[in-house]
Amino acid sequence: MFDVYFGKYLQDIGIISEDVYLDIIEATRKNRVRLGIIAVSEGLMSEEQADEVNRIQAQQDKRFGDIAVEKGYLTDSQVGELLKKQGDSYLLLVQELLERNILSLDEIQKHINHYKKSERFTSLDIDALKSSDIDSIIQVFIREMQVPAVIKDYLALMARNIVRFVDNKVRFERIEKIYTYTNKNIASQSFTGDYELFIGIGGAGNKIIGESYGKEVFEEIDEDCLDAVCEFINVSNGIYASKLSQEEIKIDMLPPAMYTDVTTIDTDGIMFLLPCFVREQRVDIIICMETKWSIK
Repeated sequence: MFDVYFGKYLQDIGIISEDVYLDIIEATRKNRVRLGIIAVSEGLMSEEQADEVNRIQAQQDKRFGDIAVEKGYLTDSQVGELLKKQGDSYLLLVQELLERNILSLDEIQKHINHYKKSERFTSLDIDALKSSDIDSIIQVFIREMQVPAVIKDYLALMARNIVRFVDNKVRFERIEKIYTYTNKNIASQSFTGDYELFIGIGGAGNKIIGESYGKEVFEEIDEDCLDAVCEFINVSNGIYASKLSQEEIKIDMLPPAMYTDVTTIDTDGIMFLLPCFVREQRVDIIICMETKWSIK
């Protein structure tokens, strides 16, 4: 998922336009990384060696890896490892930036360093974003807040399901502790029992969730659309309830509820908001815990 994070950063600082950013993200959905790009990024070959192999490829009907092995630049096992990384989101972004003559490899690394500093990321955070491991990525955006373990576990599950059922190019932002939340379109469901939880999803991105999960096109975020989002929440909550039951934690899922008018959720206790962007449409994941929340 590093492509959506770093690509958006490049748009924000004016290196690329919004149209170019969106075009690059679409390209990374379809393309594979060329072995030469990966080999240079991994430090296994120099740019000059990769260019040489590319020139030979233009004259001979041979694969890049076979030529690199013949030249002694790579081993068979190294080629095998590189082939496994052809779907890497970070390397796909690097390839697009290079092929479009937007940035060089040195410039890409320079901007990554600036991105890391501006977002207060550690080297491990950058590695997590490059890995596309959703559990590691979520920890990057919630670790600065004292989030109860039960909410951490739930957010990781919800994030995995968004990636699995909705879109694998999702961008999360840092979690916020809030006391009130207002939106026009909210799909929700509550737990009762050993844990009292309210789960809500609000925002314009509900249209994408409803369409992706419900396999239907909606003209707007109406009751049918929110019904599909409620079903998505219900499935996620069912998985979570099953996990808790294995830990002998008893909870019951109340029927899903939707709100199509301007609605405000208030609490004087624990409420967190995790923002995420699905195809650049914002989705707010709201969780209230162990308190009496009110919905108006």
